[in-house]
Amino acid sequence: MAETVRIAEHRAARIEALKAVIPNIKQATGVDVEIVEYPGPDREYVSKLLTELAAGTGPDIFSLPAIDQVVDFSTAGYLADVTAEVTGSEAYPQFYQVAKDLAASTGDKIYVMPTMLSVQQLYFRRDILEKAGISTEQPKTWAELMQRAVDAKAKTGKFALMLPMGVTWGGGPFIEGFRHLLVGSSTPQIATDDGKLDLTSTGIREVFGFYEEMVKNELLPVDPLLGPEPWVIPKYQMFPAGDLLITSCGSWCYIFDWGPKSKNPIPDVDKVVGTWAVPGKDGGEHVMVSLSHPWAVGTSATNPEAAKKVLQAMGSIDLMVSYAVNEGNLPARMDARDNAEFQKLVPLPALMDSLDKGAYLKTAPGFSTVIEGVGRATEALLLGQADAEGAQKILVDYVKSTLGDDQVK
Repeated sequence: MAETVRIAEHRAARIEALKAVIPNIKQATGVDVEIVEYPGPDREYVSKLLTELAAGTGPDIFSLPAIDQVVDFSTAGYLADVTAEVTGSEAYPQFYQVAKDLAASTGDKIYVMPTMLSVQQLYFRRDILEKAGISTEQPKTWAELMQRAVDAKAKTGKFALMLPMGVTWGGGPFIEGFRHLLVGSSTPQIATDDGKLDLTSTGIREVFGFYEEMVKNELLPVDPLLGPEPWVIPKYQMFPAGDLLITSCGSWCYIFDWGPKSKNPIPDVDKVVGTWAVPGKDGGEHVMVSLSHPWAVGTSATNPEAAKKVLQAMGSIDLMVSYAVNEGNLPARMDARDNAEFQKLVPLPALMDSLDKGAYLKTAPGFSTVIEGVGRATEALLLGQADAEGAQKILVDYVKSTLGDDQVK
């Protein structure tokens, strides 16, 4: 009788993507695979995972929504060392270097199989900006981006620039905004070589200063960002309607938010919606790259060897393309670009070219607390309750109160 490995998955699109490749995984490994469907939103999914892993009853294989969570789960002892399985897989030589670096970013051991890359940058309504006579050339600095947005609002009367802010967006304010700017600031990293969190840096003050200016210029809608699902109105309604002109987003937005799988698709989305790399404060440009839902083997797996065998098979092109079709993220393998099904996902293949400008943040224990703190600090800015200096103090105080003074530099 074949061994059975239980894989946790959540959200309908991801479940469908995994179901499509289960037969291939079984054929490649000789292991039976059972999909266990978990709660949909990432926050609820992670909460259930933590509860079960702490009790020793977790699934054999599961994904973590972001690489930032890997360090916390590994530090807690929930993740098996899969260094040999990942580096010895047939997929490993084909991984983009940034995928290898991110998978190994938690230290001297690898705990995850990188399958999908989240590539985020700025998305803009090319059609509306051009009609208004606003340049659609790549902004070179933060000041140029800000001025572009101020001019766009003046000429169109529309909200011109939004980065996620506030508590109810969860990790969005950090993952889809704050870190984009931080890596182009005077202090481009938070985690220090000794594992501390540098939250008193000039760079963090600069980022909050950009947010403060964005709010003062009334470039983004405030009320929707304070609601229970703050992404719905600006991302799924205002941007398609042309009432929001520039926002941060990822490759999935061409498919899921505004494309063929959207409930409110933008006609000719690949033509009327353009992308800019994120400019640095004083120059340079980058896109944010992170691992999207990398796969891990739990230390409480019933049969660790069978689970690791399945994990290796999950580095296949078929699995990556299936998730790209359903979610719009990019495969971590270079050779997946030539796959016929992936080539149909216009304009995703072209976005693979941006990976040579990929930037990412190093992580350290307690990073998830920083993410929560940024949500609190940006909400204070949004409500006019703090300036940039005050927002930084909110972040520092929150992280210190949660992790202790010693963890914060």
